[in-house]
Amino acid sequence: MPSVAFHTLGCKVNQYDTQAMLEAFLSHGYTLREFDETADVYVINTCTVTGTGDKKSLQMVRRALKTNPAAHVVIAGCLAQRDGEKLLETGARLVIGNAHRANVVELLEEAVEKNISTAAVEKDLLRVPFEPLKIARFAERTRAVLKIQEGCDRYCTYCIIPYVRGGIRSRKVEDIREEARRLANAGFEELVLTGIHLTSYGRDLNGETLLDAIDACMAQGVKRIRLGSLEPVIVTEEFARAIASRPTVCPQFHLALQSGSDTVLKRMRRRYTTEEFLTAASLLRKYMPSCAITTDVICGFPGETEEEFAQTMAFVKQVSFARMHVFPYSARKGTPAATMGGQVPKKIREERTRTLIRLGHDLAKAYHESMIGSTVEVLWEESDEDGFLTGYTREYVHCRARGTLRDTTPCLVRVISADADGLTGELL
Repeated sequence: MPSVAFHTLGCKVNQYDTQAMLEAFLSHGYTLREFDETADVYVINTCTVTGTGDKKSLQMVRRALKTNPAAHVVIAGCLAQRDGEKLLETGARLVIGNAHRANVVELLEEAVEKNISTAAVEKDLLRVPFEPLKIARFAERTRAVLKIQEGCDRYCTYCIIPYVRGGIRSRKVEDIREEARRLANAGFEELVLTGIHLTSYGRDLNGETLLDAIDACMAQGVKRIRLGSLEPVIVTEEFARAIASRPTVCPQFHLALQSGSDTVLKRMRRRYTTEEFLTAASLLRKYMPSCAITTDVICGFPGETEEEFAQTMAFVKQVSFARMHVFPYSARKGTPAATMGGQVPKKIREERTRTLIRLGHDLAKAYHESMIGSTVEVLWEESDEDGFLTGYTREYVHCRARGTLRDTTPCLVRVISADADGLTGELL
């Protein structure tokens, strides 16, 4: 019986795509191995958002072939979509981009039978429909990712994703409902609705909206629904009120900021201002006062001055994010920003990143400390050797408490202490 191992880089959408390919291999009789074990097939689902993603993706290809030089390597995902046949030079048997993944097993076995290496990369993703990938389980025991949207048409000046993921495609609500039912029946207590540009969900459908997708999942009885990354433009008064009226939706909202300077946002081609972003955050807090607002920030975008970086620092403090993902700008060949003047030296980009990360830790600590004395609902994921259960609150804050993991039902916990990393509490 042939064996297969997987390694996934990048976002939650990639995690979903990996799971779909994994289940395809299992349905064809393959057994699953850990990536550091010897396997007949290695599938690396790649990321190309940053240069680091490219580097790590290629490292994993080399690692697989070092573990088993006779193995068949499949390179999938965004780097595969971007570099196509060029990646065959790595020794891969199959390169498959962001289409045809539902047929990954057939494509691989055909290449093996013909003793060829091949690239199955759809060159025009603007014309392909939403790919009919399906899952019935997930690597985590309590939380599953449910992909409901693909592609992006924003074309921010720094971002390669629209070029490797294609245009906007939304999954039909009836298909979302069926998959949510499968995952709920499999015992998952939380579903994370994700997409490349989740804010645009439904624009290509006949009147279906993100709220319709949420309702389809709620009807299947899952305890929690968490939303993936959103843009602030989606947060109108009506949207915030509607989300607050759906208690199954977790009060944690990842609003992508990227910069707290309006001049930088304009160069990035982001379609909002800091004032509009602040209004969105205020609306969410109006209807869900203790909600967690999290974000992404890029440091050292081309032309970013000390004054513009100071504006970002000040704006981040003003919003008081519960958590931030902070990255130095990484030039992506083929994007407008890569050829802009005023490229910020790497040393300065990294220094600004470290500075903003330190501020992010302080803000996280402050948000966590605001929860001391409150009662939170925690979905436990595992227990450690010291007798502590660990899991996440509805606000997606890490929490630990002494106890025994009996099942995956969310429990109430009184928060007794907190730091930048999360909460410690006692079971009620």
